[in-house]
Amino acid sequence: MTGVLTREVPLDPKQSALLVIDVQNFSVRREGGEFRHVPENELAERYSYYFERLEQLVIPNMQRLQKAFREAKIEVLYTTIESLTKDGRDRSLDYKITGFHVPRGSWDGKVIDELAPGDDEIVLPKSSSSVFVSTHIDYLLRNLGVRQLVICGLVTDQCVESAVRDACDLGYLVTLVPDACATYSQERHDNSLRAISGYCRQLSTDRLIGELETRRPSALS
Repeated sequence: MTGVLTREVPLDPKQSALLVIDVQNFSVRREGGEFRHVPENELAERYSYYFERLEQLVIPNMQRLQKAFREAKIEVLYTTIESLTKDGRDRSLDYKITGFHVPRGSWDGKVIDELAPGDDEIVLPKSSSSVFVSTHIDYLLRNLGVRQLVICGLVTDQCVESAVRDACDLGYLVTLVPDACATYSQERHDNSLRAISGYCRQLSTDRLIGELETRRPSALS
């Protein structure tokens, strides 16, 4: 990929990975820690869009991506908001101020069952918005030979956007899958996509899976 001066580069399966960000009980389930203490009427008023998008669009698309990448023998990695300690003393100051507390080993910190990681897939607990700040993911990706990183997850304008920006600055070619991402309103989602359009190419789940199918060895022979 030496000399590449565009982000519009089809995935090379040998140099690619899928990163699924924070799709865990804490931030997906109504009884998860992020929403556990939100009154029912407020939950419906503030988060109905978010939960509907997750259920009807985002989680099904993530499942399709997970299946397609596994079938193409491409690495799938996951991040979760989860402290390295039970009391969360290692959390970032921002998470402490926000009140995000996911104890080590807790149910809140588990990837949702619908996207359960495989036995040999990598899950990285993180304690800040960007996985590149609070984990050794850059080291891991380089060890895996990854140059092209596909990103999806939660939430679009926070942890997902942070990962896109940092991955780009660290020299990865980033592909974001907008219809496999969610935040708390369509406006926030769209604003984030516009803000990071200069850091990544953005492809729908359908287009990305179609691209993968054309890049398989049998299709290239």
